[in-house]
Amino acid sequence: MSKIDEVRKNKDFLGGYEMKIVEYNKATDIIIEFQDEYKTIIEHREYRDCRKGRIKNPYHPSICGVGYLGQGKYKPTISGKITDEYKEWHGMLRRDYDEKYKKKEPTYIDVVVEEWLFNFQNYCEWREENYYEINGERIELDKDILLKGNKIYSRDTIIFVPQRINSLFTKCDASRGDCPIGVCYDKKANKYVAYCNTLKGRKHLGSYNTSQQAFKVFKEFKEAYIKEVADLYKGRIPDRLYEAMYKWEVDITD
Repeated sequence: MSKIDEVRKNKDFLGGYEMKIVEYNKATDIIIEFQDEYKTIIEHREYRDCRKGRIKNPYHPSICGVGYLGQGKYKPTISGKITDEYKEWHGMLRRDYDEKYKKKEPTYIDVVVEEWLFNFQNYCEWREENYYEINGERIELDKDILLKGNKIYSRDTIIFVPQRINSLFTKCDASRGDCPIGVCYDKKANKYVAYCNTLKGRKHLGSYNTSQQAFKVFKEFKEAYIKEVADLYKGRIPDRLYEAMYKWEVDITD
């Protein structure tokens, strides 16, 4: 009896996805089509894999309930080693959709990912066009330098940034307490201390009677320093990143 048009369900989740056999050459050579919106074709599989529900749907959102591998040339592993592309993509989804992670890092509570980036293939295509290297430096994915305060990972807002530059925009909310950004209170001296992280470490900018005075000094130094670093990297980083750094403004509400 012909097995063409036979429908089985896989085990991606309780209930599974329907798979229809569209071509049956022999027990070790079949083609199936998933009966969902993507109509994914999976070629050259064994009939017993279909019968036992062992064929995975590449569009099943198996990563944090939203991400899926999709169909294409990009693979999560090569020769048994997890690719950098997959680490970046998986990390992005984990930061935004893993509730345990959000409890540890509450700054990601309201952050989301554009649906287009749920597809691993889409992320990799974007990455291939935008990734760059700088000798001896770690390159990271960032979402809020191009657009300050941004809460959405999208093709228009994410950019690769050298880790040294990215560290300039990291805030230390715990250490400053109720003080403005770049300021902490020295209880012993009864003064407000301004400080700024630089590529060479923390720089002390002086002590002041009020937090507003200390913040003003910090703001002027920080904005000038970011421009200085932008010039240092000019020609090695994307123009969009360079321009965003030159336009960066520090606010007391940061």
